[in-house]
Amino acid sequence: MTRLTGRALRLTVFLGESDTWHHKPLYSEIVHRAHAAGLAGASVFRGIEGFGASSLIHTARLLSLSEDLPIAVVIVDTEPRVRAFLPQLDDIVTEGLVTLEDCEVIRYAGRGDDPGTTDTKGKKWL
Repeated sequence: MTRLTGRALRLTVFLGESDTWHHKPLYSEIVHRAHAAGLAGASVFRGIEGFGASSLIHTARLLSLSEDLPIAVVIVDTEPRVRAFLPQLDDIVTEGLVTLEDCEVIRYAGRGDDPGTTDTKGKKWL
């Protein structure tokens, strides 16, 4: 398992639910590429309403059902690993927004990890 604590970089890719890469959802391709690159993790979040560069509002409200709701793919890992992954996005993200933000990882643990792990400040987590 990847160990990740302290300073990190958060990569967020904002795109539309209907965006595809080779006939499959683009968000899924990004997650699979992140996994293959050995990044610490990736999560996909589906928005209920939003707009982007096109200025079209996409919403999940019943009267105006959208098939292109906002999607955010969030990846957190060390700065060198995230920056090394960016060229893979250049090939597949043609529309949308890609952002990078500094962050601090307080706890990164999977199922079955030791529950007595300490964080970056020496505090014991139960």
